Amino acid sequence: MFGSRCITTISLLLAALMSSCATSGYWIPPSAQPAQIQYIDLFSSIKEDAALISPTPQDHDPLESSNSQDEPANPDPELDPTPLPANIGYPGQVDINPSTLTNSTPTTEISTVDSSPILYHAQAADTLPVVAVRFGVLPSEIASQEPIPETGFINPGQLLVIPRRLSDTTSSELLLPDSEVVFSPSAVNFDAQDFANQAGGYLNSHSDFLKSTGVLSGAQMVTHVATENSINPRLLLALLEYHSNWVYGQPATPEEKVYPLGVEVPNEKHLYHQLVWTVNQLSIGYYAYREGRFTEITFTDGSTARLAPDLNAGTAALQYYFAQFYQGQEWHDALYSEGGFIPLYKRMFGDPLQRAKTVEPLYPTGAQQPPLILPFERNWTWSYTGGPHGAWERDGAYAALDFGPGIQTSGCVESGTWALAAADGLVVRTGSGLVVLDLDGDGHEQTGWVLVYMHIESNDRIPLGTWVATGDKLGHPSCEGGFSTGTHLHIARKYNGEWVPADGPLPFNLGGWIAHAGEEAYKGTLTRDGETVTACTCSNAPSFITRGDDDP
Repeated sequence: MFGSRCITTISLLLAALMSSCATSGYWIPPSAQPAQIQYIDLFSSIKEDAALISPTPQDHDPLESSNSQDEPANPDPELDPTPLPANIGYPGQVDINPSTLTNSTPTTEISTVDSSPILYHAQAADTLPVVAVRFGVLPSEIASQEPIPETGFINPGQLLVIPRRLSDTTSSELLLPDSEVVFSPSAVNFDAQDFANQAGGYLNSHSDFLKSTGVLSGAQMVTHVATENSINPRLLLALLEYHSNWVYGQPATPEEKVYPLGVEVPNEKHLYHQLVWTVNQLSIGYYAYREGRFTEITFTDGSTARLAPDLNAGTAALQYYFAQFYQGQEWHDALYSEGGFIPLYKRMFGDPLQRAKTVEPLYPTGAQQPPLILPFERNWTWSYTGGPHGAWERDGAYAALDFGPGIQTSGCVESGTWALAAADGLVVRTGSGLVVLDLDGDGHEQTGWVLVYMHIESNDRIPLGTWVATGDKLGHPSCEGGFSTGTHLHIARKYNGEWVPADGPLPFNLGGWIAHAGEEAYKGTLTRDGETVTACTCSNAPSFITRGDDDP
């Protein structure tokens, strides 16, 4: 991976840089002027060597430290604190951070070109191509004393040396660990209903009717949407409290009752639609950043800011989410002030960093997909109708694939074909068109590998709690559950609560058929041993795929 770069040179650079404090510019809200700072060039003696390799502004383990002033840690990170209704902080209670104000006595700025290398410790799920996109460099320009996989996961914590190309990015301060944004192992024992009961606010007395489930309490609705989209229910509860005081208090205005998460759009009224909109935004921010599909955020006034390249995906999700509401100083204060969202979150749920230490990294070193078969019977020809696309809602992780059974009539028609278990597992959730297989059998979707099947007909569907072996029948493909224009099967993977992209470091592998994304959602191919199947809803010959006698 090093090309002509010299290991000795890198070692010398690392020794010099680790003994210094490297800084770089962060994006400042337009309403706040930065203090003038004197920059001293500490690297003039090694600039020639450093030109090819170069800042993390702050080298730190995101789970070991934070720049924010934490609340006292919950003594038992596995237990959630009893909700405290008093003085928990609201959006209107904003304290200005003096560090964002103009220095009354500006100093003379020394203009220098900082060519010092960035020292970046890889995070869980980092890959060489994605890290290069975030830092604005070529993959070949990234160096390390350890081998760097070209396409697979980089070992969490591996030190990378990266050229400095960016300036004026958003802050890289850790806001929330990834495990607090996705429905991860840290939330296995969290009960949103119990939390709402103790908090005693409007959410505890609220209920809504949902066509697919019937009447749900407010907390049950939060759990329902969190589970479907694999977003942490703690985060949704905290956002509800932040926007409208629903958890501890009462909505203050009619608008807060109708739009409890602040999305004042006619088609997004009431709790369920507000929650769905919210998880979509969080998923876009989390997975698009994780997968290297976006590097900057756009604020409500149309202005933009480059995301700090060393963010964790959870922090990127929050920066993206709050950019849908605020701009400039308001955005900065919502995320980084003492009256902002993060102190509120900590008062509600204790120290998220302590919980994260018990479950992260969500993608540990050596993570591999278990063997999976094509999810249909042998010697039946199906069509590959959908390449990588949204796992649950349309946005977020492109983790799902679609297959249509070999039937002569298009549209939503009955099919006698069967969807099969692609691996051994426990049926841990069923519903409208839904079957969820927990492959480690512990009964928790938040841990280990999970397969999510959609559009499984209710007639002949496998019962909840059944243990199935690879190849067992789960039910018939249909149009049940969600939006569908024709009978088909939708299948997606999760690992430790994260949706796993179908085309990524752990590509969807079904009996040796490997998924590849197209230029847009639902496009793409499956390849195996020189053969290619092309996704198409038209069910034409190039999309046909058969599980033969020699297949797994």
